[in-house]
Formats: sequence, C-alpha cells, structure tokens
Amino acid sequence: MHSGLRRRALGAGITVLTAALAMSACNAKTTTRGSKSALDTIKKNGKIVIATDASYAPNEFKQNGQIVGFDVDLGTAIAKKLGVKAEYQDVKFDNILPALQSKKYDIGMSSFTDNKQREATFDFVTYFTAGTGLMVKAGNPEKLAPNDLSLCGKKIAVESGTTQEDELTPKSAAKPDAGARLDKCKQGGKPAPTKISLDDQNAANLALGNGRADAVLADSPVAAYAAKESGGKFVIAGNAYDTAPYGIAIPKNENDLRDGILKAVKDLISDGTYKQLTEKWGISAGAVTDPKVNGAGG
Repeated sequence: MHSGLRRRALGAGITVLTAALAMSACNAKTTTRGSKSALDTIKKNGKIVIATDASYAPNEFKQNGQIVGFDVDLGTAIAKKLGVKAEYQDVKFDNILPALQSKKYDIGMSSFTDNKQREATFDFVTYFTAGTGLMVKAGNPEKLAPNDLSLCGKKIAVESGTTQEDELTPKSAAKPDAGARLDKCKQGGKPAPTKISLDDQNAANLALGNGRADAVLADSPVAAYAAKESGGKFVIAGNAYDTAPYGIAIPKNENDLRDGILKAVKDLISDGTYKQLTEKWGISAGAVTDPKVNGAGG
C-alpha cells in the first residue's frame, strides 16, 4: 500500500507505520490545536498543501513533469469543495507521515492504507479499497502465486514504507503486525523470501525487469496498472489479497479539517464526480460508497 499500503495501498493490507513513526501516540503530544485550526489557516491561505509520493501509478505519478493520478484528481476536487486550491508536494513515501506530524504539509494523500497503528497518530478519511497484488514476469516462469508457499526463498521487491514491506519484515515492538509472509514460510518449513526494499515503486518494477527480483508486491491497482503499462513484460499472478481501505491522512485533533474532508468526499460521491474519476483511471473495482473516519477493520 504506497500502501498504501504506499504504499501504500491502494493497497490492501497495505500499511504499517514506518520506523520514523514508531513513536507512541503520546509523542504526538503537540498536535493539540491552538486557537486557529488548520482548516482556518488553509482557507486564509487559499490552498491546501498535499504530500504525495508521485511514483505510484495510477494513483499518483508524474506525466510530462506534472503530478497526476486518481488521488491527485480527487484531492483537487476535495480542495474545490473546501473553497481552496490544491498544491501537491512530491515526498518520499515513508517521509510523509513524519512530515505531517511536524505540520510541514496539511494532509497526506498517497494510497495510505488506513490501519489501527496509523490511527494512533493520525485521523484518516477513507476513500477507496485495495488489496495487495503479485506482479511477475510474463509467463510466470517461477510459477509464483500470492497465497501459497511459492514466494518462500524468492527475491521480492517492494517499496519502502509500505504494508508489502511489512509483510516481509520481522515482527517488532514498533511493527507488531508485521511478518505475515515470513511466518507463513516458517510454518511451512520453507526459507524466508529475500526482501528488496526500494525507494519508490518505479525502482521495484525495474528490479523485476532486470532480474534483481523474482516478483513485486504492491497495491492491487498499482500492480495491475504497471502490468498493463509494461508492454507485455509483466503480468499479475493470482488474485489480490488483504483488502483494506485507503485513507487521507490528517493530523490528530484537526477535527474541522477532518470533518470538512469527509463531507467533501461524501459530496463528490453524491454528485457523481467520484465515479467519473474512478472510471477515468480504470479503478472502479475499488470504489467506495460510504467513506468513514478511521475505518480500519479489526
């Protein structure tokens, strides 16, 4: 999941807090609101600054030097509902949430999977659902599948900071829900996969293309888009798994901003704009009808 994860998720079980965020909710101490809310400041400035990692097509990526994608179009539409303009900043995925904590940006919109761990430090407005997809070389020469032991012992490329990376990372106090893939291989008496963590999704896809990796795990819409754009070099093996919501990340205690964004998403669903955008980017399968605040399951 970018996954949010990123990633990110469009992803599916896509995300767990990065090490930089492995601070407790108590450390988010000074997110207490002053006399002026973030929404007041945004309206006064006439813009909302949105952090995104523009390497996660079709959700957020660069085209002719411009940041484009589903999240970008949706964020722009949300800004319009709030009566301001959207300004996008291209930020490495696992730096976005720490930067939000320090108030460097107003919100994060980068295929973040909404999960309980992240909800300890941020509020999320859900707007999409995604799972994790497995991308392999055409013909699937290694006969890999997402839900068996075939990935054990293989080299798997993932984007840093994503839920997919967590799946291949041993459990720790900071990441108690990590290691699902490692546990599965261990229980099956198979060797652990080799995790190849890379700075962005493009690098992960390149690792598959040049043979450095046997497969890529990424949010399902992102993997599907990359396979489609690969000119037949890559395909998706099996079905997506670990479906979970994507959420717009908002600093805690900024209730006016959070509620304003929730209302904007609901209005965009009601007026048909949201449907048009999911169709434009070919991701209608993950569309939602009932956005929520902090909608992580379990």
